[in-house]
Amino acid sequence: MRNPIIVALDVPDAEAALYLARQLAPAVGAFKIGKELFVGAGPDIVHAIRDEGGAVFLDLKFHDIPNTVASAVAAAARLDVAMLTIHASGGRNMMAAAEAAAQEVENPPLVLGVTVLTSMDGNDLNEVGIPEGPATQVERLAQLAKEAGLRGLVCSPREISTLRKVLPREVQLVTPGIRPKGSEADDQKRTCTPADAITAGSDWLVIGRPITAALNPRAAAETILEELPL
Repeated sequence: MRNPIIVALDVPDAEAALYLARQLAPAVGAFKIGKELFVGAGPDIVHAIRDEGGAVFLDLKFHDIPNTVASAVAAAARLDVAMLTIHASGGRNMMAAAEAAAQEVENPPLVLGVTVLTSMDGNDLNEVGIPEGPATQVERLAQLAKEAGLRGLVCSPREISTLRKVLPREVQLVTPGIRPKGSEADDQKRTCTPADAITAGSDWLVIGRPITAALNPRAAAETILEELPL
């Protein structure tokens, strides 16, 4: 079975990221490079993680006019990333342009539409003018992403079951907000355990501090993997 664990490298520099990658590459499925690390270390960090044997999930959440997002996706695809993110709230045309750009390379990255950030709840959505709760907004954006041709989505654990009922099974779901039992929620508001997320239908689990802040990161990752119902 494919290893579904994606480790979030939420660290400020290449040295810290590579230290973790060297320990964890044999024990996890991929590494997430977000804005802090990418801005701090530049595109070379993608190649460095790949050289350590790790697949890369580039989580920059592109959101702009369709042509600009398409160009950004094309540049990311040339870095040989396995996955990348765009905001589904950018609309159908933007998402379709992103997917078309990804398909221009031999091994297209999985373009993932971000629905509602796991740090947001109903009150947060209300503040930005969206009266419906997260579940309704997630389903709306997921349907739009499917119509635009995206092959994957990012959603919180609480929306996995709902999306599995309305989307084709081949649409991959990537789930942040994963916290093993006994872990702190930190800045996440919609969380669940790794096993519960897999059981509900998630394909990939994004896990950060429960692994990277552990005394033995590799042992922490291996323990989580052993407990998954794969």
